[in-house]
Amino acid sequence: MPDVGLLCVKKEIIPEDILYPTHDLDDFKGGMAENYVCNQLVAGGHSHYYWTGDHGYEVDFLIQLDGAVIPLEVKAAEHTQAKGLNACRKMHQPAYAIKLSGKNFSMEDGVKSVPLYAVFCI
Repeated sequence: MPDVGLLCVKKEIIPEDILYPTHDLDDFKGGMAENYVCNQLVAGGHSHYYWTGDHGYEVDFLIQLDGAVIPLEVKAAEHTQAKGLNACRKMHQPAYAIKLSGKNFSMEDGVKSVPLYAVFCI
């Protein structure tokens, strides 16, 4: 969907579901976060792709920044284990990777953590 609000309406999600979270949306949060990030990347002028590897590994987005291909992984919460991102980094050795989640800004072992609300900074 071109807008997260329209996506929520289509899925019949009311504002209270977002403001007062329950486990009812656990299966949908990831898709909603990925949709939001995709919309922000497009608004920022980025072409985006995805990566799939062996054993079902995947990375949500690949974008080009400063002539380099950068993998981006999206996590809807602060739990940010990303096996697919680790597999991609091991196989292709990008300059760095970006993980978008509920965590604050940081840089650790070649992975930039960026809060979801700040995806426009990419």
